[in-house]
Formats: sequence, C-alpha cells, structure tokens
Amino acid sequence: MAQGTKKRIRKDPEERKREIVEVTARLVTERGGFNGLSLKDIAQEVGISQPGLLHYVGNREGLLSLLVTDIYDTSGTPADFMASGLPGSDPDGPFFPAYLRFLVRHNAQRRSLVRLYMVLETEAFNPEHPLYDYFLHRPDSVWEKYSEIPWRIPPHMGSWDANMRPIVRRSLEAMDGIQLRWLREPPIDLVDEWVTFERMIFPSPLWDLYR
Repeated sequence: MAQGTKKRIRKDPEERKREIVEVTARLVTERGGFNGLSLKDIAQEVGISQPGLLHYVGNREGLLSLLVTDIYDTSGTPADFMASGLPGSDPDGPFFPAYLRFLVRHNAQRRSLVRLYMVLETEAFNPEHPLYDYFLHRPDSVWEKYSEIPWRIPPHMGSWDANMRPIVRRSLEAMDGIQLRWLREPPIDLVDEWVTFERMIFPSPLWDLYR
C-alpha cells in the first residue's frame, strides 16, 4: 500500500457519505477554502479510490452541493437555538432577533464554510449550476422553515404570517451583505456589525421586549 494512503474498508453507503461530508468539511476548514482541495485529497483521506468517491458525489459540483445541504444547512438552526438555553430561546416562544444573533455568532465560527457558501451562491446565478434551484428557492424555503416556529413578536406587528415576511427577507439580505464584507479586507467583526444592523431592522422601542 502506498505511503499516506489509508486502508480501504467497506462501509454502509450512508455511513460512507457522512464520512465524505465530514472529511471534506474538515479539510476545507484546515486549508482555508475549497479551491486548493482536490477530489484525490478527499478520497485519500477517506480511504477510498477517486472513482469510489465519484460514485457517491457524482463530480466536484455534487460534492459542493453535499456540503451545503448536509453541513451548512443542518447547523445553526432554530432547533439548535431553542436547545441552547440562551436568553430568548424558550421553545414555547423564542425571540426572532435573538435567534439571528445566535446564527451570526455561529457563522462567525465557520468562516471557511461561509466563504464557500457565498462563492457558491454567486456561481449559482448560472442556470446550469447544480445549486441554481436551491438558491432560487432559498427565500421561500427559509420562510417556510421559520414559519413553523412559534416566535414571540411585538403585538403591533400583528401575526407572523401577515407582516413578518418582509422583515425576514431584509434580515437575510443584510446578513448576506455583512458576511461578504466580513470576508474581505480590512477585517471587521461580524457580530458587532450585525448588532448595528439589528437596531435598524428591529428598532426600539417596538422590539425592546422581543429581542
């Protein structure tokens, strides 16, 4: 066996796919991004051949899609927030601004994955991109997921369904923009920058008891 190549072990397909996702996410973090990472690197680290890796992910773009749906979208969720015990995380009535602060702090700890996500979002303007439909429908899917949560909002806002959708949209737009700026030079503090925008999106005194 060649030096540096792990012994190949037959595993359940779902277990192998999870391993591919975990290894890729770790290597992306360790190497500061995806550009310098080859499928050969990933296959060697997992302990399978490159054709074996392609069997699970299809191609490089398929691997990127797997990172988004199996890694990026499955952490920092409202469920994670409500299980955190943080202020405003009561599952019977969590505060939406508090959740967004939680999400921003979470993203601040996964810079490489955020960078990868933002690059993919830009690339996906191309209708041929494997994530084109994902990003096209992302605002609707996020709204639907958030609408399942019994958020506590100011009475003057009325119901969540009637009046909160524009605010959710602006929050996501602001977060995307701040993250882009955070990834550039000179450096800024992602959390501090978000807090400034939060005051504009959720102004006082209307939101003071609901943040």
